[in-house]
Amino acid sequence: MNPNGNPHTLAQARRRASLDKRQRALTALTTLEQQGKKITHAAVARTAGVSTWLTYTEGIREHIEAAQQRQHPATPCARTRSTTATLRTELELARQEIRTLREDRDRMRQAIQHQLGQQLDTLDTRHLTERIDELTRNNQRLEDSLQQATDDNHRLHARVDTLETDLAAARTSLRRMIREENTNPLRTPGAPSGHATLQQPDRPAATPTRLRVRRGRRAGRG
Repeated sequence: MNPNGNPHTLAQARRRASLDKRQRALTALTTLEQQGKKITHAAVARTAGVSTWLTYTEGIREHIEAAQQRQHPATPCARTRSTTATLRTELELARQEIRTLREDRDRMRQAIQHQLGQQLDTLDTRHLTERIDELTRNNQRLEDSLQQATDDNHRLHARVDTLETDLAAARTSLRRMIREENTNPLRTPGAPSGHATLQQPDRPAATPTRLRVRRGRRAGRG
C-alpha cells in the first residue's frame, strides 16, 4: 500500500506540521517582545516563517493581542474597534478553514476510492469490512470538524453584529453629549456645576452730563 495515500498518515503529518508552525510563531512572539520590537501579526509571521493567517488562529491570536496590550495599553473604544476587526478576521479564517476541510474531505474520498479499487481483489471480506469501518470513522471525524467550523462561523457572525450595535449606540450617545455641551449657556464664574446662570450686563457708569440732566429734572419737580 502506498503510504502517501493513507488518510491516517496524511492526517498525522499535517498535525505535526501544524504544531511545529504554531510553536515557531509563539517563539517568534517571545523573541520580538524581549527585543522591544513592535508586535504585529505580520511581524510574528515574518519572524517565524509562517503564513499571516496562522497568527490569527485561536491559541496564537490571544498571545499576540496580550503582548500588544503590554506594549500599548488601549482605550475602551480602541479595544472595541480592535475586537471588531479581530472578529472579522476570525470570520474570514473560519470560512477558509471550512473550504480547506471540504477540499481535504474530497481529496480523501478520492484516495479512499482509489485504494479500495486496488484492494478489492486482494482483501477478504473481514479485512474489507474493517477497512470500510475505519474509513467511515475518518469520514465522520471530517464531518464533525466541518460542522464545528460552521458553528464557530455562526457564533462569530452573532458577536460581530452585537459589537457593531454597541459601537453605534456609543457613537450616538457621544454625539448627544457633545450637542448638549455646545447648547448650554455660559455659567457665571463661581456658580455651582450643573446650575448655569446668565451674567447680567453691566450698567453704564454715570457721566457728568447725565448727572446734570438728573439734577435739572429734580429742580423742575421742586
